[in-house]
Amino acid sequence: MLSQTKQLIPVLAVQCQQQRGMANLKAIGLRLKSVKNIQKITQSMKMVSAAKYARAERDLKAARPLGNAAQSFYEKAEVAAESKDAPKELYIAMTSDRGLAGAVHTSICKTIRAELAEKANTDNIKIVCVGDKSRAFFQRWNRNNILMVGSEIGRLPPQFGDASKVANAILTSGYEFDSGKMLYNKYNSVVSYTTTTIPIFSQETVSNADKISVYDSLDADVIQSYMEYSLASLIYYAMKEGACSEQSSRMTAMDNSSKNAGEMIDKLTITFNRTRQAVITGELIEIISGAAAL
Repeated sequence: MLSQTKQLIPVLAVQCQQQRGMANLKAIGLRLKSVKNIQKITQSMKMVSAAKYARAERDLKAARPLGNAAQSFYEKAEVAAESKDAPKELYIAMTSDRGLAGAVHTSICKTIRAELAEKANTDNIKIVCVGDKSRAFFQRWNRNNILMVGSEIGRLPPQFGDASKVANAILTSGYEFDSGKMLYNKYNSVVSYTTTTIPIFSQETVSNADKISVYDSLDADVIQSYMEYSLASLIYYAMKEGACSEQSSRMTAMDNSSKNAGEMIDKLTITFNRTRQAVITGELIEIISGAAAL
């Protein structure tokens, strides 16, 4: 009896190893299936982003003259922010509601946060969050500085009516700012964008500009009407630049994710085959040990 018990010990050990191998094999198989499904999703998102990027690039070419014209007026009139002891400042973060696009939204929020960190007092600074991504960021870091939040941005191609609503909300918010900045991502190429700042001026600052007298027939009503239109034009231009940068960044991010998923699938396939081979070998050892025990 003792000799038979000694012969059964290696058989039991092999069975335990086999059970562990089967459990690992099942886990690896589930992981492999999950990664393959993720790769299919990222490849589909890349194709969708490529189609949206082509349209966004076409729309951007038509929107750039609006932004350039509004900026050229401030340059030729030599509009500059007036120096005050405690000026009221306004930051407009142009982001969207959708993610999975790399650091296209985070770069804008981090730039604003870095500028706020350099200021001794942030009580006279307000932030307008255009898009849920900037709202989620500043609710964590600068909750008390948020003036208003605009949602439903980025789900559809931006229109001039959307920019007009944002501009009207800023002008009717009751916050009288002395100077402001609008931060957005300027599209350079498929793989490149630059976080850019556009200065925003109040009506009083524009009226006191050095060369505003060059333009004829400018009274307070005309300047106010132009300020409303120019702010809407700049926001529309920033939305188009941001949409094109977002789609190109998402297309690049999904391409990299698909490649990483492919590499992971290759490694998991090798591990799966090795584990399966180990299980088969364990079964053969069990059969041979059982035959030798008889």
